[in-house]
Amino acid sequence: MSDNELSKDEIPEDETEPPSATPTAPAILLRTAADPALTEDLALALLKRADLSPEVIEQLAKNAQALKSRKVKIALASHPHTPRHVSVPLARQFYTFDLMKVALSPNVPADVKIAVDDVLISRLKAVTVGERLTLARRASGRVAAALLLDVETRDDTIITGKIRVGKIKDGKIIAAKINHAEAVARRTRVMQTALENPRLTEGLVINSVLRPTASAALVQAVARHAKWSPRREIRAALLRSAHLSLARALEFSREIPASRLQELLASSRLPTKIKDQLLRERFA
Repeated sequence: MSDNELSKDEIPEDETEPPSATPTAPAILLRTAADPALTEDLALALLKRADLSPEVIEQLAKNAQALKSRKVKIALASHPHTPRHVSVPLARQFYTFDLMKVALSPNVPADVKIAVDDVLISRLKAVTVGERLTLARRASGRVAAALLLDVETRDDTIITGKIRVGKIKDGKIIAAKINHAEAVARRTRVMQTALENPRLTEGLVINSVLRPTASAALVQAVARHAKWSPRREIRAALLRSAHLSLARALEFSREIPASRLQELLASSRLPTKIKDQLLRERFA
């Protein structure tokens, strides 16, 4: 070492440079989320991180460039750490099947799933029969239960023989007729499909058949259904509904204890004649 060089220990303290501050990982993530040039791929990569903090997610939700991407919006709403006040307003912007996807995501908190389902249920009257069939088959149990009670659509709320707008062909709107039988067939197809939904629960079926808006077609379908009709609590609910046939009521009542049957019939909306017949058969 030359005479002009000093060892590290000999350098005066006031002449040493402090080490540069290294950004922490959260700070880097926040800065990345706020970057106005953030690409879709990088935003999606960020949202794949299970440890992403709500603060970073909120910053990303304010990034106008990132929110131009439909995929980013869905990933934001589906992240387990996304605050509810971010995910639910985002969900209101989604298309039907995007809502279904978010509601079925295993990472989404339960309260957000309920809110997303509510958004989807509120739109059921505006979706096509084909979309309803897909929802009945694949959506959550709550949506399937709503479809059990959904009795009219934009296409079939008409009177037999009336003209409705049909398909567009060669730039012209072709009028088409739809009769009452066709409308009923459409509703029945959706309802039957919803009854097969693997996410539909016994409790949801019971709530549906006991609703004042439950149709005779729904009660009859549940009463004949191979999966639902053998269940004791389902049968008890059907005996309290308004539309169960006498034959089914007699069949179901035979398996219910007499005291329980009296309680059920006391709150039942079945016609008086059917209730009297059930009691006569049981207590004769």
